[in-house]
Amino acid sequence: MTAGAGVEVRGVTKRFGVDGRQVTVLDDIDLTIGMGEFVSVIGPSGCGKSTLLKVVAGLLDAEEGTVTIDGESVTAASRDKKIGLVPQSPALLPWKTVLENVELPLRINRKPGGSRQAGDAERLLSTFGLGHAVKKYPGQLSGGMQQRAAIARAFVFDPAIMLMDEPFSALDEMNRDLQRMALLDFWQSNRKAVMFVTHSVPEAIMLSDRIVVMAAHPGRIAEIIDVDLPRPRGEDAWATDEYRDLERTVRETLRAQMEKAHV
Repeated sequence: MTAGAGVEVRGVTKRFGVDGRQVTVLDDIDLTIGMGEFVSVIGPSGCGKSTLLKVVAGLLDAEEGTVTIDGESVTAASRDKKIGLVPQSPALLPWKTVLENVELPLRINRKPGGSRQAGDAERLLSTFGLGHAVKKYPGQLSGGMQQRAAIARAFVFDPAIMLMDEPFSALDEMNRDLQRMALLDFWQSNRKAVMFVTHSVPEAIMLSDRIVVMAAHPGRIAEIIDVDLPRPRGEDAWATDEYRDLERTVRETLRAQMEKAHV
């Protein structure tokens, strides 16, 4: 076990049954995400990015290998509320207010001995720029605001790690920029271990400490690229030579894997 590891994946292999045969979706994955580290996972469609995240979250079982969260099994980490999960869609209950949606995990599954109070949910919403919307219903919010509420809900137990599966994929580019910067600002003041699945190269570079580029058929780690842009980061990072160099490197690496996936 690696000291200070938020997430430790060792030798994970995952197979699915397809048309009567077993297809290897993930092949011998090794990955460590340190406490306070933001790691993005990017790769061709079908390379197993979301499958890997679901294995780490405990939503899928691997045929081989192990996953530990903050030194515990995934089952124990889930029990201890150490995992925050943000899916692609907000999945807010339409008949409950925004505040009630964010409070819901506290009300139905309180962590034993935990100190979180309902008031924390309101403070979290204010942090994400939704203090004015606590009494509104999801249908009264834009898609970007709904996703921010979903992210606030995932943080409400103060988890050790955050697992985020393309949370901004349904947004237009302008809203996506706004939401990723809001997430970046919040994360930079509340460092968590984050595993962030995305198709967006700019998003991966702006948010991450490292970018995991995956290969497909079967899914495996092709390369891990360090993002050495200084923190804290703001929108001015887009204009730097360092950012442009990183973007070129990531795109070339990703393009090579996409070409291999279609050979």
